Amino acid sequence: MAKTIMLQGTSSHVGKSILTTALCRIFLQDGQKVVPFKAQNMALNSYVTKTGDEMGRAQVAQAEAAGLEPMVEMNPVLLKPTGNSSSQVILMGKSIGNMSAKEYHTGYSLKALGVIKECLDTLGAEFDTIVIEGAGSPAEVNLKANDIVNMRIAKLLSAPVLLIADIDRGGALASVVGTLELLEPDERALIKGIIINKFRGDLDLLKPALDFLEAKTGKPVIGVVPHLDQLGIDDEDSVSLDDKQSHIVKELDIAVIRTPKISNFTDFDALASEIDVTVRYIQPGEALGKPDLILLPGSKNTIEDLLYLRKQGYEQEIISLVNTGTPLIGICGGYQMLGKQIYDPEHTESDLDTIAGIGLLDIATTFVADKVTHQITATCNHNGFLGLDLSCEHLTGYEIHMGRTEFLSEVDHAFMISSRSGQATQDADGVVRSDGLVMGTYIHGIFDNDRYRRSLLNALRVAKGLEPITEINDTYTRKQYSYNRLADTVRSSLNMDLLYKIVGDK
Repeated sequence: MAKTIMLQGTSSHVGKSILTTALCRIFLQDGQKVVPFKAQNMALNSYVTKTGDEMGRAQVAQAEAAGLEPMVEMNPVLLKPTGNSSSQVILMGKSIGNMSAKEYHTGYSLKALGVIKECLDTLGAEFDTIVIEGAGSPAEVNLKANDIVNMRIAKLLSAPVLLIADIDRGGALASVVGTLELLEPDERALIKGIIINKFRGDLDLLKPALDFLEAKTGKPVIGVVPHLDQLGIDDEDSVSLDDKQSHIVKELDIAVIRTPKISNFTDFDALASEIDVTVRYIQPGEALGKPDLILLPGSKNTIEDLLYLRKQGYEQEIISLVNTGTPLIGICGGYQMLGKQIYDPEHTESDLDTIAGIGLLDIATTFVADKVTHQITATCNHNGFLGLDLSCEHLTGYEIHMGRTEFLSEVDHAFMISSRSGQATQDADGVVRSDGLVMGTYIHGIFDNDRYRRSLLNALRVAKGLEPITEINDTYTRKQYSYNRLADTVRSSLNMDLLYKIVGDK
């Protein structure tokens, strides 16, 4: 059986996902066959595997750091919040429907434990080390009875646990002491060390606090990890969007509408990595300004987000900007919003049977119960967006949507899908408006395609009277650099001899 190490936090967003990613890359660098695992993830950013299964985006980044192809066994349960204290429940990559928080925690979560155990058995037989990520805090006493992601998993595997605190928030010492105090004795015994994360100050000034923490808790501080800006690694939830805001003015200004149910905003990370691009996430009450491109992102609740655009005045602002020549791209839910009408006869998203769309594309969308999840390949020859031939012979991406979109007239399509989940096909996707200013598509990840992304940005540059950039930013190389940079920083910040002793390798 594989060795295990588990990372739990004093709260959400303390850096569990990133430190799990770091350990995956460190163990890979040290010659181990390592795999990430998170029993239950709650996130609006998701991904589709080669087999058409949906999983959390954080585990995808961790898999990449471990040198692996993402597979659903790394994240058997995914909860995608839909609103009104309910979530869509994804089990082993497939939706089993929406549940209220009460229905899930009191009536279903423990039923998934058998599947989780099977996944751990499978991974344990194949890999040397499993790096396990917890969720939220193990000290949430109201949820512990039905816990399937924190201490129940640690006890199941007798996994040593590292407790992470975010010092950037303040109160890190109190959060560590309080968390340990609220654990049962057998749970507290599994905590083998403490990591202080996101530190910005002088370590010498912090040392008395670390000494106090070790004396108070009886647990060693494994290390203090500095705050890292611009990690370049995919995030799993919208909390991290605050960290993505850029205030540096560059030659191209791209505005992303940050809707309440925004999902898969990792679609835009590759754009933000370009030397000539500023990506702004437009928050409630913030003006769109005069961007060079507007992006309407995916959504876990298209109707709710459309109503948000309408209420906040962004719908009319978008229409006005497009009418004066600003290009617009809608992806997935954003694409659906751009149509003439949205129908929800089964009330999969709201109590409304139908709602008028923004009306910039001649399409209508109907929501159905079953979800489309595929990795795809496509071509985008001569699609006419921005009046240019944004050619791309082998574009890759993925689809995650419950809507079925009908073309209401003869339209120019954005892409031609040539394969879905490895099966050859010839299906038109998306629409480009006849004036070349508006495009919609169901394909997530289009901007991760290096040549396509640079072609699009160069078209925007030409429209502004700027010279095109010939150098292409390699997304794969950028990601590998980010994983290695993260691993190097964390390795130098931790007592690695003690860490390996805790894991059981020394």
